[in-house]
Amino acid sequence: MRTVLTAVAILTALAGHARAGGMLVEHAAAPETATRETANWTGCYAGGHLGGAWGTSSKWIPRTPGGAFQGVSLGGHDVDGVIGGVQAGCDVQLANRVVLGIGGDYGWTDANGSHPSARETGVTYRSEMDGLGTLTGRIGYAFDTLLVYVEGGAAWERVSYAAATTQIGTAYRASDTREGWTIGGGGEYALTQHLSAFVEYAHYDFGTDRITLDPQYNFLPTAYVDIEDTANVVRAGINLRFGGGW
Repeated sequence: MRTVLTAVAILTALAGHARAGGMLVEHAAAPETATRETANWTGCYAGGHLGGAWGTSSKWIPRTPGGAFQGVSLGGHDVDGVIGGVQAGCDVQLANRVVLGIGGDYGWTDANGSHPSARETGVTYRSEMDGLGTLTGRIGYAFDTLLVYVEGGAAWERVSYAAATTQIGTAYRASDTREGWTIGGGGEYALTQHLSAFVEYAHYDFGTDRITLDPQYNFLPTAYVDIEDTANVVRAGINLRFGGGW
């Protein structure tokens, strides 16, 4: 989580610099009586983000016809890693300072983990999140240059699974794109008329899916297992904004 803390520190420093340097008020050469208009968040944006991702890959319940331990959990594990990606969207600020928006993002991540089988000897199960994407709506309130919001919508996960034994190494592999939902919230601060920085948290739930595990050796049958996945992300980022301002 060192990456997340660093990102938050950067955002705090930028906000402090903006206040101290006068980026959000009139230029130093302007008369003291001059004032700027209230910031308006209406417009579109695009940018990038960096943060940390963690979650769970749980249950791992075998469903292979005729196989051992059908319907019995083989355990689960936590995953964690870094995430970085891009985002874009549009907002509309209403007269009462309520802000409505829609946006999407995609992040590449190396969050991974593994666990030994709870029932089998010498068997290890592993998963790795390759990417997380969302399409969300958000509602927030504008405190002038600070926007506080909650958001939620559809989510997708690109994930890889593997099973290995001490005798033959990696015996099964699988890759899947899973659908789910996400909910979260955060805050965004206008550094200048066209540049903003944000910090947010999001929770993802991909439910339980039946995964087809492809054998890596001809003498092994295709295997099936039910896996439940969840994820969490804390990230900080920068947006270049078009429209709105003051």
